Amino acid sequence: MKRLISSALLALTAALPLAGRAAALDEPLTCNESGHQFIADLVRQDMIDPKPTRVESNSINAFSPVSGADLTAYGFRVFAVVGYEKDDPMFRVGNGEPVANSAYGVVVFGSEAKVRNAIAGSGSTAIVHHVAPLITAIFCKRS
Repeated sequence: MKRLISSALLALTAALPLAGRAAALDEPLTCNESGHQFIADLVRQDMIDPKPTRVESNSINAFSPVSGADLTAYGFRVFAVVGYEKDDPMFRVGNGEPVANSAYGVVVFGSEAKVRNAIAGSGSTAIVHHVAPLITAIFCKRS
């Protein structure tokens, strides 16, 4: 019995760090920070992989959430985080014209209309962009 309780406590203790691995990204998506700050904060919190999984020609770097991270934006589940900051070694440069000097955002599961409605009234200046059926980007950029 003691061994069972001990094993259960160890399992619970091991699971505790995962409980704190959720983040709602609504506040940063009001577009009041830089691409560097947005991505660096998520890397520091161990929410996204620091290496981009893809770099678009416009220099937008796509980062994947780490296993166990639960990221949301305006109630929608985030499955990719994107960002770029000019002359910042954190980001790789694409082979085309950069989208902006600084840009960041997320890609979520949700229709464009539902995402727009969720953001309405939040004070965000984010661009809502249809990516594919039920996949929408929420994007902030600074020139």
